[in-house]
Amino acid sequence: MKAKLVLGSLAVAGLLLLGACGKQAASSGTSSSSSSSAKSAKIMAVGSTALQPLVEQAAKDFQKENTNITVNVQGGGSGTGLSQVAQGSVAIGNSDIFAETKDGVPADKLTDHRVAVVGMAPVANPEVGVKSVTMAQLKDIFTGKIKNWKEVGGKDEAITVINRAEGSGTRATFEAAVLDGAKAVKSQEQDSNGTVQQIVRSTPGAISYLAFSYFKSDIQPLAIDGVKPTEANVTTNKWQIWSYEHMYTQKKIDAATKKFLAYMETNQVQNGAVKKLGYISIHDMKVTKDAQNKVSEK
Repeated sequence: MKAKLVLGSLAVAGLLLLGACGKQAASSGTSSSSSSSAKSAKIMAVGSTALQPLVEQAAKDFQKENTNITVNVQGGGSGTGLSQVAQGSVAIGNSDIFAETKDGVPADKLTDHRVAVVGMAPVANPEVGVKSVTMAQLKDIFTGKIKNWKEVGGKDEAITVINRAEGSGTRATFEAAVLDGAKAVKSQEQDSNGTVQQIVRSTPGAISYLAFSYFKSDIQPLAIDGVKPTEANVTTNKWQIWSYEHMYTQKKIDAATKKFLAYMETNQVQNGAVKKLGYISIHDMKVTKDAQNKVSEK
């Protein structure tokens, strides 16, 4: 009788132990699943099309090493990027301009992450017969005073100005350096560097301006006052049409966004994708520029 009681007690104890282990395993499995889910993240970066190729390439490389993080990159222009990050609609607002220069954007509530420098230059259809202009001539072309390429030493062909859309950081940078407050001539407007490059290439007499990263062999970058648009000239401000490439965020950001922004400043990116795609590393600049366009030596 006693033996039966002992065996019964052992059986009950065994069942209780199995039940406890099962609950612990289930609990452990839930915790593991929850932890795995918490580690996955999505980052949305929107804005400057001048910066877009670099962020896309960096995102592609970053995701190879961080498979649980998805980085989605879209254009739309610097104004769009700044507005959306300020509203909290996206994690990162890519911009060619300082947030302080954009009306309606609370720059004091954002953090500026400068990840590269981009040079910009006037570009023309290669058939116009011009490789260099003066700054005064360039201003006259974009304000509509000069209307034919023969007026600047080129062929007898009407000039077709292609401008960037309002809100474009590339346009803001170009006009600040070239127009000096003058009003641009009314002309066709496009909202991306890529589209401008294609139009200038295929339109006789066309002129516009592009980030260095969009230079192709089938368009003609124009020197200004004998100075060529090169990366070396940008680093010393000898070529004055350039801007920082900013990736703005709100003050508080999640761990995934922080990790991606830190990656953008690594040597892997600065000496890799930055230079390969035609940008200039922030580490190579010998001057700095503030929101008021004041340039100082480092």
